[in-house]
Amino acid sequence: MIRYRVSLFTLTALALVPALGAQTRPPIRPLGAVHATTTDSLGMVNNVRALPGGRLLINDATSRRVLLVDSTLKTVSIVADSTSSTANAYGPRSGSLIAFRGDSTLFVDAASLSMLVIDPAGKIGRVMSVPRSQDAMMLAAGGLGTGAYYSNGYLVYRGMPGFRMQMGPTGAPTMPSIADTMAIVRVNLQSRAVDTVGFIKIPKTNTNMTRSDDGKISISIEVNPLPVVDDWVVTSDGDVALIRGKDYHIDWMSPDGTHRASPKMAFDWKRLSDEQKVALIDSVKAIRDRAAAANPGQGNAMAAAFGAALGTGGAAGGAAGGAAPTMVMRFDTRGGAGGPPGGGAAPQIMAPQINYVSPSDLPDYQPAFFATSAKADDDGNIWVRTIPTKPTPGGAVYDVINAKGEVVDRVQIPENRSIVGFGRGGVVILAAQDGMTTKLERARVK
Repeated sequence: MIRYRVSLFTLTALALVPALGAQTRPPIRPLGAVHATTTDSLGMVNNVRALPGGRLLINDATSRRVLLVDSTLKTVSIVADSTSSTANAYGPRSGSLIAFRGDSTLFVDAASLSMLVIDPAGKIGRVMSVPRSQDAMMLAAGGLGTGAYYSNGYLVYRGMPGFRMQMGPTGAPTMPSIADTMAIVRVNLQSRAVDTVGFIKIPKTNTNMTRSDDGKISISIEVNPLPVVDDWVVTSDGDVALIRGKDYHIDWMSPDGTHRASPKMAFDWKRLSDEQKVALIDSVKAIRDRAAAANPGQGNAMAAAFGAALGTGGAAGGAAGGAAPTMVMRFDTRGGAGGPPGGGAAPQIMAPQINYVSPSDLPDYQPAFFATSAKADDDGNIWVRTIPTKPTPGGAVYDVINAKGEVVDRVQIPENRSIVGFGRGGVVILAAQDGMTTKLERARVK
C-alpha cells in the first residue's frame, strides 16, 4: 500500500511537469535597434505597407496622402494626395492600405466607393469598385485596427453593424440596442459572394438620449473602461485568427474553410478586488477630467458628430456642422427631418456626458488585452499588445504568437512608440508621435 501511494504521488507529480512548463511565459526583452527614421514629419499614420527592397507605402491620414519612401525612409514620391484636380486624389476621408496580390497594394477610398490598385513601383495601375457599398467604411476603418486583409481571392473585414434609430413620442431619439458581438466576414472579389468567418466580442456602450422642454437633446454614454473583448487578424499564411479575450486562446479558420482551436495561452492573470475596481474607476474618471480640461472643445466635437449622425447639423452651443461620424446611422423621424413631431427647427445637441459602469460590473480578472491590440507580421506571427499586470517601465509589451497558438516571445518596444506595420525578415515599423506630427522608425525584432 505504501509503494502504491508513493508511485501514485510520483506519477501525479510527473504528469504536472509538462503542464507547469506550458504555463511558463517567455521573459520580456527589448525590441532590436532602430536602423532608419523618416526625414519628413508626417501626420497621423493609419497604416503602412512594406515593399521589396525596404521600401514603404505610408498612409498619412491627417494630410490625406500616400507616400512612397525608400529603404532609408526618405520620401521618393507622392502616390496619392488630397488635390481633387489630379488623377491620384486621396479623397475627403481617411483611407486604408491593404496588401494585395504579390507586391501590389489596394488603397480603399470609402468616399468614392473605390479601391486604387498600386503596383510595386508605387504607381496607380487601375481602379476597382468596393465589393459592397455598405461595407466601404469598414474596409477603410483604420481606427478599428486594420480595416481589411486580402487573402486567397477574398477581402476579410469586420462587418458593418445594422441598426435603426427612431424618434420617440417626446421628440427625443430612442437609441437601439447594439450587440456586443460583430461578424468577421469575407467577400469573394470575383463572385462578390459574402460569407461569415466568425464573431468577435466588442466593447459595448449604452447610450441614452433625453429631450428637455426647450427642445435640447442631452446624451449620456455609459462605458466599461476594462471590457473583456476579442480581436482578430489574418496571418501572412492566410489563416483568420480570432483571439479570444475570455481565456486567451485562438480560433483559426484556414483558407480552405477548416476550423481549429489552439490551447489556452499562458498569461499572468491578475485578480481584481472590490477595492481595486473602485480605484480603477476613480483613476479613469480623473484621467478623463484632465483630458477634458486640456481639450475643452472635445465635447462640442462629439456633439457635432452626433448632430451629423442624426441629420440635424446641431451642436453644443449652437455650432453647426462637424466632422463626419465614423458610423452611419439611419434616423427615422415623425414630422420634420431630425426635428420634433410636426416639423420645426432641428434640435440642439448638447455635449455628451460620459459615465462609467459600476465597479461591480468590471471583470474579476484583468483582461489580457484591449480591443484592436493584435497585428499580424509578415513572418507568420501574431503580435498582441498586452495589458500589464505589474509595473513595467518603458513602452508597450507584445506577446508574439506563432502559428500553433503559442506565445514564443515577449517584446517591449521603446517608450512613446506604437507598431504600425511589419516587413519581411523580422522588420518592425514604429510610429513616434509628438503632438500632431509623427516620425516612422524601422527596427529589427532582434
